[in-house]
Amino acid sequence: MKIAVLTGAGVSAESGIKTFRDSDGLWEGHDVMEVASPEGFARNPAVVLDFYNQRRKQLLTVQPNAAHFALAALEKNHDISIVTQNVDDLHERAGSTNVIHLHGELLKVRSTYDEGLILEWKKDLNLGDFCENNYQLRPHIVWFGEMVPMIEVAAEIVEQAEAIIIVGTSMQVYPAAGLVQYAKSDAQIYFVDPKPSISESRRITVFAEKASTGVPKVVELLK
Repeated sequence: MKIAVLTGAGVSAESGIKTFRDSDGLWEGHDVMEVASPEGFARNPAVVLDFYNQRRKQLLTVQPNAAHFALAALEKNHDISIVTQNVDDLHERAGSTNVIHLHGELLKVRSTYDEGLILEWKKDLNLGDFCENNYQLRPHIVWFGEMVPMIEVAAEIVEQAEAIIIVGTSMQVYPAAGLVQYAKSDAQIYFVDPKPSISESRRITVFAEKASTGVPKVVELLK
C-alpha cells in the first residue's frame, strides 16, 4: 500500500527538539523574522548563523523516539513516503529511507550564490565559510518569504497515496496545510495529535494523543 506520512514539530518534540515557537511568538528569545527570513540574514548574518549553530548542536544530542521508529518499521510492509515540515534528521536516523523535507535540513548548508550547491554540515557555520565560488554559505532552511521547492513533489505523493498519516502538525500552516486537499476521495486518513484540530469522520480516524503512543497504534492498524 502507498502511504503518505505528513509530520510536523510534534513528532520530534518528545525527542527534546523544541517546537517551532513559544506561546509568546518568540523563538528562543528571538523574533522569528529576525532569524528565519532573508531580510534578517541580510541585516545580521552573524546572529542568524549563531541561532542555527545552536539548533544544530542541540539536534546532535537528541535521539529519534517511538513515533520515528514506528514509521520506519512501516516500510517493511508498505511503500512509505514521509513529507516533513521538520528540519531535523530524526526520521532518517530511525531508518526511514524516503523523506521529503519541505522546510530544508539543519544538517545541510547551501551557497548564497547557487542554491543548488548544497553541502552536508554538522559543525558550526560561520561568517567567512565560503562555497567553492567564494560566496558565503547559509543554512539550508526555507525561510519566511522563500519558495518551498519540494511542495509539488509532496503534492504528488499525497495524490497517489491510499492512506495518509498526519502526525505532530496542526495542518494550519500553509503551504503544507493545503496538501491534504490532494488526497484521493477514498484515501483513509489517520490523525495523531494531543489536541486534534479536525474531528473524526468516516474517512478520518483521530488519535488524540502524543506521537510516541499514537503512531505505533496507527502502524499496528496498517500492518
